[in-house]
Amino acid sequence: MQQPKQSRDLESTRDERAEGWVSLRTFGLYRILLIVLLVSGLWGFGGWWMLGTEDPGVANLTVIFYFVAATVFLWFVRLRRPGVEIQLTAQVMVDAAVVVLMMHTSGGLRSGLGILLLVPIVASGLILRGRMVYFHAAVATIALLVEQAVQLAGPSGSVGELFQAGLLSVGFFAVAAATSTLARYARGAESIAEARGVDLANLAQINELVIRDMQDGFLVVDETGAIRQCNPQCETMLGRMAEAQPLADYAPELYRQWEVWRHDPDAAMTPLRAAASRSEYQPRFLAIGAAAGLSPAPTVIFLEDTGRIREKAQQLKLAALGRLTASIAHEIRNPLSSINHATELLLEDEARTDGDARLLKIIRDNAHRLDRMVQEVLYLNRRDRAQPEAIDLTAYLSRFAQEFAGNEKVPRHAFVFEIDDLRRVAFDKTHLDQILWNLARNAWRHGRKLPGSIRLVVRAAASADHLNIDVCDDGPGVAPAATSHLFEPFFTTDAQGTGLGLYIARELADVNGARLEHVPHVDGAVFRLRVRVADVMETA
Repeated sequence: MQQPKQSRDLESTRDERAEGWVSLRTFGLYRILLIVLLVSGLWGFGGWWMLGTEDPGVANLTVIFYFVAATVFLWFVRLRRPGVEIQLTAQVMVDAAVVVLMMHTSGGLRSGLGILLLVPIVASGLILRGRMVYFHAAVATIALLVEQAVQLAGPSGSVGELFQAGLLSVGFFAVAAATSTLARYARGAESIAEARGVDLANLAQINELVIRDMQDGFLVVDETGAIRQCNPQCETMLGRMAEAQPLADYAPELYRQWEVWRHDPDAAMTPLRAAASRSEYQPRFLAIGAAAGLSPAPTVIFLEDTGRIREKAQQLKLAALGRLTASIAHEIRNPLSSINHATELLLEDEARTDGDARLLKIIRDNAHRLDRMVQEVLYLNRRDRAQPEAIDLTAYLSRFAQEFAGNEKVPRHAFVFEIDDLRRVAFDKTHLDQILWNLARNAWRHGRKLPGSIRLVVRAAASADHLNIDVCDDGPGVAPAATSHLFEPFFTTDAQGTGLGLYIARELADVNGARLEHVPHVDGAVFRLRVRVADVMETA
């Protein structure tokens, strides 16, 4: 997630340039302040400061020139041309010339104005951050030594002042070296801070993505009980919330458990049921920072979907069960086939009595039931073998009804079709056979067993790229108490059922990107299979 190095370098250069112009503007304002002080010294406190006493005319002209130059410099800084380095060099040269002229008109080094030459050198070191600062220190040194040479040529010159000028020149280079070193360290610190800033921004973005996409609910509650942050999963579980809404208003039961946890962090928390999604969740509390008495710092609340955890555990259990039973099922089918074959032979014996026939029929029916159970157990291991193909439902449903009627001993006129959408669907044909076979068998078993008791309806779904295949019966429907358990493995209301049919049907639907669900209906039971249109799959 980090920016490319070239892009970061360009941004860094752009920031340095912007900072240079700001520093130049600040340096220009300092120059205006210095002019005000010089004017005050010349026209207000000249006798006290001894400023310009040796040549007032030159001093006045120098200040006027300095004011004009300072104004021009500020104008060029506003235009931002020419570059920072050229403008700063010109400004340092003008500053050196003005300071030296003011020193000349005020008695040389005795005026103390030479110290003002340090300011341009410091500014150069901080703004340019390079070797140019030593050039500016050399310019100030040359200007100072020229002034001192002129002073020595005059009647008031002193050799001792030459030594002072040398010390001041050494100070110029020392200040240049110090500011250059500090600027280099500052630049390194800025680079490190910038890199850390990018890392922190990336980390914050990663945290936001993790919190947003995590499957558990996430809440941050301050010490007053107001919600400061939440993720979308939390709103899915508990409902939409307002900004900074109190937890007591948003989720009263969760608030009561939070209060219990504040007083006793070791207290056991019971699972709660979400009002919005009706799912069960387990709250877990974690304090941010150190707790202070009974008023802890902001608290992070994790809401774990216990239903999802149970579903995962069930999937793992069933996967292990499938692997175990698959090997057993293969061993069972061979003797089971022998039993079926022997039963069929005994039923053909004309010497059998009615009692023998009844017992043989019981053996055959239970053998068929065991065989069907073995087949369904084997299907548990075939969920990941989906090979979708384009299926024309009109031809497919007609063939399916014919085969189902022949194999299940059901009259063909028990089926009624309502096909309102002729688009093909994308599905594994073997899986679709298994799903519809289970649904049609249940419809006939629980229906009135009359013509049209099994109704297959094909209509467009709410989504344009899906179709709905409804399998309806004319029976009493599903009992409300059993609705929530319909797709659980081994749940059945029929003594002859295995309890795996609907569970396997939903698993096979999920593998094919479809959705199988029970639709509440006033007359009979309706199971809806929502499948993708084949043209959409081919385009994708």
